[in-house]
Amino acid sequence: MERWHKRVAVISGASSGIGATCAKLLVSAGVQVVGLARRTERLQELRQSLPEDQRKYFHHRTCDVSLKPQVANAFEWIEKELGGCDILINNAGILRDGLLIDMPIDDVSDVIQTNIMGSVYCTQSAIKSMRDRQMAGHLIFINSTAGVAGYKPNPADSSLNIYTPTKFALTAVHEVLRQELIGKQSKIKTTSISPGWVATEIVPDETKAQLGEVILQADDVAQAVLYALSTPPHAQVEQITLRAVGEYF
Repeated sequence: MERWHKRVAVISGASSGIGATCAKLLVSAGVQVVGLARRTERLQELRQSLPEDQRKYFHHRTCDVSLKPQVANAFEWIEKELGGCDILINNAGILRDGLLIDMPIDDVSDVIQTNIMGSVYCTQSAIKSMRDRQMAGHLIFINSTAGVAGYKPNPADSSLNIYTPTKFALTAVHEVLRQELIGKQSKIKTTSISPGWVATEIVPDETKAQLGEVILQADDVAQAVLYALSTPPHAQVEQITLRAVGEYF
């Protein structure tokens, strides 16, 4: 992680769960972190929870990544105040209840805008920053086993409706970007990390109770992020799949 010391990592959905845990680990490793999220007060609480000597390395911007102008404003601030983005962790994601066959179309649109377009907005801004500075940065997508081919949940479980297609799409987005960056002779790395169930706010309490100990923790995913970032410049971890021991799908 030495080469990332004092570099800038942007994390979407940083106010809780995997995003907040990634922020804490990266800050402790000497990386400057910019947390993006809609809940400003949670970002402020996260900063206050850090050891006092690490707080100077954590910055935050109120940003709904589903809205392109807000993403643009956040990255403009990052360029002006911190010099640019070196690491991007696309973590923001939402899940809505219901069945795809009849759920409100506005809910479908919200999930697509956040899970897919939010990642695209952030990724385009980050790549521009990296390429303008000829920086061999790293793009990380917090994906899901719902985006892995062969995904088949227990029929008794609730449907993940449009969430599953968005994660399939994110897998494709990651691969297309990897190929395009090679075509541009870029040294920017890309990594897709696909965990199974993780004990975060997005998972309903009843699901957590049903899974019991067969569930990952946010730190498990954050450690995978650090592993991918810790590889030498010539090595790229393209995909990581994480499941709790005993988790079928």
